[in-house]
Amino acid sequence: MGMEPVHTVQAQVRRQQRLYALCAATLRALSTRREVHARGPHWYAGDKALPSFAPHLHPQAHIQPLSALPAQALHLPDTLAAKPALSGAQGTPEVGLAPSAALALAASDNATGLPDAATVVSFRGAADGIALRLRFSDAQLHRQLRPERPMARRVFDLLEQYRAESLVPAQWPGVRTNMSARFAAWSQAFVTARLHESAQGLLLLTVAQISRARVTGEPVLEALEDMLEATRFGLVPHIGHALAALRRSRHDQALYAQHALAIAQVVADLAEGASQAAGKADKAVAEDSEEEDAWLQIWVDFEAGEESGFASALDARDAQPQAAHHYRVFSTRYDREVRAVDLVRAAQLQELRSELDLGVRNSGVSPARLARRLQTLLALPQVDGWENAQDSGYIDGSRLAQLVAKPDEHRVFRLPHVAPRADVALTLLLDCSGSMKQHMDQLAPLVDLLTRALDMAGVATEVLGYTTNTWNGGRVMRDWRRAGKPALPGRLNELCHMVFKDSTEPWRRSKPGLAALRKADIFRECVDGEALRWAAQRLRAQDAARRMLVVFSDGSPMDGATVLANDTHYLDRDLLHSARQLEREADIGLCAVGLGLDLSAYFAHSAVLDLQNQTVAQALGEVLGLLARARRV
Repeated sequence: MGMEPVHTVQAQVRRQQRLYALCAATLRALSTRREVHARGPHWYAGDKALPSFAPHLHPQAHIQPLSALPAQALHLPDTLAAKPALSGAQGTPEVGLAPSAALALAASDNATGLPDAATVVSFRGAADGIALRLRFSDAQLHRQLRPERPMARRVFDLLEQYRAESLVPAQWPGVRTNMSARFAAWSQAFVTARLHESAQGLLLLTVAQISRARVTGEPVLEALEDMLEATRFGLVPHIGHALAALRRSRHDQALYAQHALAIAQVVADLAEGASQAAGKADKAVAEDSEEEDAWLQIWVDFEAGEESGFASALDARDAQPQAAHHYRVFSTRYDREVRAVDLVRAAQLQELRSELDLGVRNSGVSPARLARRLQTLLALPQVDGWENAQDSGYIDGSRLAQLVAKPDEHRVFRLPHVAPRADVALTLLLDCSGSMKQHMDQLAPLVDLLTRALDMAGVATEVLGYTTNTWNGGRVMRDWRRAGKPALPGRLNELCHMVFKDSTEPWRRSKPGLAALRKADIFRECVDGEALRWAAQRLRAQDAARRMLVVFSDGSPMDGATVLANDTHYLDRDLLHSARQLEREADIGLCAVGLGLDLSAYFAHSAVLDLQNQTVAQALGEVLGLLARARRV
């Protein structure tokens, strides 16, 4: 079939995922927290998401890698700009955090998709900083002492991060160097984005620089000294005493917090004063407006922190699950489950089937060969009858009379006949949102070939799809408006769950249903979490020794009406919750295929297809590799 490896999007995603795993290993080692693990670009302690703790530990997409910045401007030695820092007796590289946007940036900043050495150092510094925070900071005490005012809370969190970083053991010089590189990159990004040009931005940058210098004993970045001098001079009369006490008290978190609180309150007062001077007298509007000052873009909101397991950057689309998930549905009155063939006219189905058959022929893939590979991959040895008349094995009672009649007859034994059998039920669940239409010219032949080969391999296969009956909420939105638009109504759209192929149908009988994949007007919006639960429910009803569910999607859940009436991440959280629930129950092997998108933030096992730049044969190779990884779990 010519399923050669693809060195494009897939290779980059695999590098990212390996880096995430190595980062998680570093976090576990340095923090002594065995429960820390990575799920895509997010980090968790058990089931709780780790907050980002401080802005320099959560670089955003516009932050440049260190390689793009001169070492002299960052006041870093040339050797640091040229190669990663090493630590340990054998010079083992320390691996660090690769936050979501920063890692994507590193992959795009060079032709090979490999982050350069200085960028990797920056990532490692973020990982080291988080690990030290977990190791040396009492999270419960910190939460008890945090101030209420948002600005004061951000500054207080930042100062506690500096305290943790200052406690790095002397035998970890590489950790200290990595964290310095990470902070230098963040500082330069702050200036490059011109966030220091507002009074608030310059105030926050000055506080960040002089506080870290005081607590850790490292100098302020040389390139920033002139820029900060006037603001630093004005700050000293207000926070000088507390600032001087920070380093002396850094080994006592409670005592340190007293001085940090004093600094945080003063900075909050000064920031509010700067806001009012800029014509924003209404503090409530200034704090709650969607058009917050630009400097907030690389500051992190820790409202939930470790306690709730939900942390979000103010400008990020990344949704992480809340500790308690409460998913609601305003109405199921208009939801439906339909056979895909019933959505298309018979004459049109024939045309679509002809187009699909042409795509399958052009792929050059042999269904028989693919079936053999799937049989090898999914089948397990099972006893299938007996082999009689053997020279050894179990005595065959029916042949004992033969032994009496012919004493030299030795073939009176039998052995169990073991044959590979794929006692598996497998469901392909397809995202049928509007954006998926662009992939169907390549995806429909892939699904058809995979379904046919699975059928030849003896695997009970079901092909399902999920979308909505209409755009923008339809009749459910109308009913919600008539009810007075109650707050937080939950899901506000009409679900349409489609069956392209039932598990009881052979591939040949389901050919018209699979052809419906090419009908463009069935693709609308998508509610992934409920679709995942629906597919799992159907899969559990099948009689099979093993069950596998493969999701094909090109993005996050999206239903405009639901998002507008609830919050931006409402459907994302439900998908995360549903996927984790299935993975915990472990009766279904769950994996996902992202079309041009890494879905590892949602699913523990995932792969990426670049259908625009690879053949159907290559894409099938990626899918088979994913099934092999999921099968081993």
